[in-house]
Amino acid sequence: MPRPLGELEDAVMTRVWKWNRPVTVREVLEDLQQERSIAYTTVMTVLDNLHQKGWVRREAEGRAYRYEAVSTRAAYAAALMNDAWGQSDNPAAALVAFFGMMSDEQRQALRDALRIIRDGGEEAIAETTQATQALERGEAEGAGQNAAPVQENPDSAARGGGR
Repeated sequence: MPRPLGELEDAVMTRVWKWNRPVTVREVLEDLQQERSIAYTTVMTVLDNLHQKGWVRREAEGRAYRYEAVSTRAAYAAALMNDAWGQSDNPAAALVAFFGMMSDEQRQALRDALRIIRDGGEEAIAETTQATQALERGEAEGAGQNAAPVQENPDSAARGGGR
């Protein structure tokens, strides 16, 4: 199971996942500098470490690299939840407690996920993905902070992402 990302690793991966395209150290640096003082070499080291850990793949472009996520944020979150659940001595009680902590939006996301699993339809996946993306952009009424991003590449976790 994956070790949780550190605070700076998470800040970098958040951008890689959000932009959903190959990124340069410079792009990540410039975005991070809007929030904190950080050096180019620090961001370069973090991306290199994430590459060594298997979170990102990289491709040379001139003297630099472009980095791209190997797995999705959704797959990462799912692996962390599965790991935490697996550590419980009473999985049913852990689930009941977890469900009790959920917001209305999270419960709706759970219902949507169960419907997708039950129906197994690509159409249901596409509808849920579109609705989630609208929430992330703040386009839907009541767009909450607890909405988890649904990525378009759920099979990437099977290729070894997030290890």
